[in-house]
Amino acid sequence: MRILLTGGCGFIGSAVIRHLIRTTGHEILNVDCMTYAASEETVEDAPCSGRYRLTRANIVNADEMSRLFETFRPHAVMHLAAESHVDRSIDGPGVFIQTNVVGTYTLLDAARRYWFSLDTIDRAAFRFHHISTDEVFGALAPHDPPFTETTPYDPRSPYSASKASSDHLVRAWHHTYGLPTFVTNTTNNYGIWHFPEKLIPLITINAIEGTDLPVYGDGANVRDWLFVEDHAEALVKAVEKGVPGETYAIGARQPRSNLDVVHTICRVLDDLAPDPRGPRDRLIRFVADRPGHDFRYEIDPSHAERALDWKARHDFETGIRRTVQWYLDNRSWWEVIRARRYTGNRMGTAVE
Repeated sequence: MRILLTGGCGFIGSAVIRHLIRTTGHEILNVDCMTYAASEETVEDAPCSGRYRLTRANIVNADEMSRLFETFRPHAVMHLAAESHVDRSIDGPGVFIQTNVVGTYTLLDAARRYWFSLDTIDRAAFRFHHISTDEVFGALAPHDPPFTETTPYDPRSPYSASKASSDHLVRAWHHTYGLPTFVTNTTNNYGIWHFPEKLIPLITINAIEGTDLPVYGDGANVRDWLFVEDHAEALVKAVEKGVPGETYAIGARQPRSNLDVVHTICRVLDDLAPDPRGPRDRLIRFVADRPGHDFRYEIDPSHAERALDWKARHDFETGIRRTVQWYLDNRSWWEVIRARRYTGNRMGTAVE
């Protein structure tokens, strides 16, 4: 297939590209406007393959999106481009509306016009795969069952509201125009090449450097953690097998409280690179909670596991050890980011 993939220099998008290049014969056009969190390094050896091309473009640019459809002529779209940090959405929601809502509309409409121009066989084969988040479902209480594909939407932050809006647009373009779209919703991802504003890379890097480890509130908020390479495998299976009009909730059944995550990182790092000053958990600091902080997210991935013939390969302990070791081995990447005096807006939890 020829796949037009948006946001491919970001955390999850780059993992999908690495998986596509290494395990399939598909051709990829990576459309990325290269925001602060994007890096060409993240796709690793993809540019050497001959099946990968990067175009710097913003998905809100309708003329450019139409041109890319006409010149690349994709068989499928994988739409991952999004603003994704909850803290940033609280401080500046406008860019989230532009990218996540207006950008998705622009891409959908360019895809619709392109799809109408195809012959019958190519129209039947075309797919528009929209990658979303479990945060659109709101928050779970401690004993609520996990989210599924039929959980009602109840977004609580500007970020999750913008993603919920984009999900609704994707489904509307299917039901109104017949565009063969489907949606995947996922839990928190973690792994290599994760930008340092999110919980796991932030805590890992701070712990390596021996600085404070900030945790919102009492650290009791729970997230369901999915290793990014497992998610990439699921997304590729979805674009190859996904049924128009469907939803696939993708997770790993690995819920942990934020405080448990921080303690695990400290324990793994103490094992891999002991600090002569003592265990890293001495660095934990509890900070003021963020506004509207959802208590718990968790997904039941049973439907996606069956439909896509997929299951997460990594448990949290295995995945976090690989992740921490990667940050130890790749200081040159994140030290450049630190050197830019990146501080973020609020620090202490993860949202992706």
